[in-house]
Amino acid sequence: MASVFTRIIAGELPARFVWKDDQCVAFLSNRPLRPGHALVVPREEIDHWLDVDPDLLAHLATTAQTIGKAQMAGFKPVRIGLMLAGLEVPHVHFHVVPIRGLHDLDFGNQDPKPDPAMMDRAAITIREELRRLGFSGFVAED
Repeated sequence: MASVFTRIIAGELPARFVWKDDQCVAFLSNRPLRPGHALVVPREEIDHWLDVDPDLLAHLATTAQTIGKAQMAGFKPVRIGLMLAGLEVPHVHFHVVPIRGLHDLDFGNQDPKPDPAMMDRAAITIREELRRLGFSGFVAED
């Protein structure tokens, strides 16, 4: 059975995409830890990050870094947190989160019902910053 992320990538479920390329996508978490919390997900459904081909893993990390640079410019956090937990969905994904401190990476603090307007603004902010950074060809349009 396809993971929820595979279904999102296929367009079966909605998401606020900010990045699309031939190997991965990035979209906002629907239960964000902070505004702008994005997930970088390979198009290929792989359960555990230890099973990811090293070249794909490097691409995911580079994409996460690019998303993080856009978040840093757009949200002005103290840092950008990066987490690869792998427990909540059986499909490898990087959490890229604008943070003020370690407490912002506590999954107990997820927002189960984020304000749609805030989510739209966050997606727009990331897309605008990605364009400004020279990545217009990969910016997803919703």
